[in-house]
Amino acid sequence: MSILIDFGRDTEFSFERGLRGYVAAVAGAVGVGLESCTLDAGTPAAAYIALDWRLTRFPDHDLALVWDEVHGWAAAIEDGNGATVLAYLGGEVLPAPRAVVRFLAAIRADDPDAGTLEAPSLREPGAHEDLLAGLAAPA
Repeated sequence: MSILIDFGRDTEFSFERGLRGYVAAVAGAVGVGLESCTLDAGTPAAAYIALDWRLTRFPDHDLALVWDEVHGWAAAIEDGNGATVLAYLGGEVLPAPRAVVRFLAAIRADDPDAGTLEAPSLREPGAHEDLLAGLAAPA
């Protein structure tokens, strides 16, 4: 008698690889490399992309993109207390990199309609297997 055992894929390993690829795609789209990024594939998963820009209204603070699996992408400035969110993109937890680029361009242009001030709740943290399809092929 033979038994076929399907161990499947290691979800957390696949999630971490997919998240790294997705964040690298977003970083590349906004003009920085993976060396400007940090990732935390735990629960809740999070990412940080340091940018080479400052906003005219905050000339003494660095600009960054921050992401987590509950709220999605946000634009933030670095201050003495860490990162302070200026606006959330909203919509999807894993939007296409070009959507993040448009959001960042609106933030840099001081567009009052760029994102939302209130943190959206896009999903519950965990269940990373539900995010794998969205991480597979960022466009």
